[in-house]
Amino acid sequence: MASERVLLQVPGPDGDREISLSSPNRVVFPAAGVTKLELAEYMIAVAQPFLAANGNRPVSLERFGGDVTEDGFFSKNPPKGTPDYVDSVEVTYNSGRHHPQIVLTEVAAAVWAVQMNTVVFHPWASLAGNPDNPVELRIDFDPQPGTDLADAIVAAHAMREVLREAGLTSFIKTSGNRGLHLFAPIEPTHEFLDVRHAVIAACRELERRLPDRVTTNWWKEERGERIFLDYNQANRDRTMAGAYSARPLPTATVSTPVTWDELDTVVPSAFTVRTIPDRLLTLGDPWAGFADNPGTITHLLEWWQRDVDNGLGELPFPPDFPKMPGEPPRVQPSRAKKAPE
Repeated sequence: MASERVLLQVPGPDGDREISLSSPNRVVFPAAGVTKLELAEYMIAVAQPFLAANGNRPVSLERFGGDVTEDGFFSKNPPKGTPDYVDSVEVTYNSGRHHPQIVLTEVAAAVWAVQMNTVVFHPWASLAGNPDNPVELRIDFDPQPGTDLADAIVAAHAMREVLREAGLTSFIKTSGNRGLHLFAPIEPTHEFLDVRHAVIAACRELERRLPDRVTTNWWKEERGERIFLDYNQANRDRTMAGAYSARPLPTATVSTPVTWDELDTVVPSAFTVRTIPDRLLTLGDPWAGFADNPGTITHLLEWWQRDVDNGLGELPFPPDFPKMPGEPPRVQPSRAKKAPE
């Protein structure tokens, strides 16, 4: 028996595109009761700010065959049968492998991704025209046990001041879960490793100012009750949920840009697939103009070199990355086997 389908008229650059959506009544977010059709309609409603934040860049799709309480999987390269309005770009990964990665240039591509059971869009920090050089600096504020969103908010405000001193303008969004994501637009003049070093320099500076509130310790048992500043999100092929992307949580929360003025009273659980379209109509997009005045990481790289000269070098990379030059041991010294006497 053929599955239930609906035809959606999706605005395109040269008129509407007709996209067939299968299983439109399948519930994707069980606690909220949000269906696949509602998610597709949400993508159409938020098309302009969503594409401004996530379009024209490599993007990974986090897909779920059932609802979001089940296991998902990632798609990076275009699957067989991808329509011609879904673009791609050849990218290089840390392993040295190359292959094409999906690029969204119009809302129909995002709706097609929903038809392919995508829930979360994970954009790279670089554009398709120059995938090796990021156009934004990203920092993930990750609450650890004993901390919460209020602690992340304090850290985010302080990081905004650190980056202002380095000549950068910061934008903030909810993660859609417990934390916050800070982005700062930058000129694409440096490759990913340089940008990672700039992020580490900023995080170390904040750690010096708020040692009891934030940490750069990669090992969880060393973080304590502090906000972890996840510098590794700045790596090539490391991505966060994009602005206005849904998250794989039963309540259909969305990673949502907010103004700095509203951050102190923000309630991330209130930002959902059902509420964001009205928020945009009422308040507009807090990230409008995000890319208008990018800064440079020159000052942060000077801080990085200062720290290197003072004996602070590279920090650990994720365990699935190849061993990097200058990286400290990935096994903690307390856990490492003693050398034979």
